[in-house]
Amino acid sequence: MTPKIVTIGVYGFDEDSFFDALCRAKVDTFCDIRSRRGVRGSTYAFANSLRLQARLAELGIRYLYRKDLAPTKAVRDRQAAADKETKTAKRKRTALGDAFITAYRTECLAAFDPDSLLADLEEDAQVVALFCVEKAPEACHRSLVADKLAKELKLEVEDILP
Repeated sequence: MTPKIVTIGVYGFDEDSFFDALCRAKVDTFCDIRSRRGVRGSTYAFANSLRLQARLAELGIRYLYRKDLAPTKAVRDRQAAADKETKTAKRKRTALGDAFITAYRTECLAAFDPDSLLADLEEDAQVVALFCVEKAPEACHRSLVADKLAKELKLEVEDILP
């Protein structure tokens, strides 16, 4: 069976609404594509790796970490420079900068074989969530990963928003 892909960020959710959204979407596999698997501050502490994995396990949702899909520091620095230039706070960003997109596609996605993600999934995976932190998919690299999966594997993609 070909899985459906959903994307989700943590910003804008509280703990209950985040996990409720995953359950409503019938997510059975959670794919964390963050470089650093932590979020600063108590508001989003539930998204720190160990707490997140424990809660997902309670809900019967498999956890998969794909660091190869996380942007490198050099790629993140390109977005930070663009944000600084436009005086945009990270949590207020609504779109990725062209420099980030180009660098991410070159440094991360060019080497990414979408079939490798499918190979990492359990045979019964039906709904796979691509997870990072940004609220808006367009402001996060998960949208670039989802786009590649949609185009190359013809997978359905839906964004879960708070």
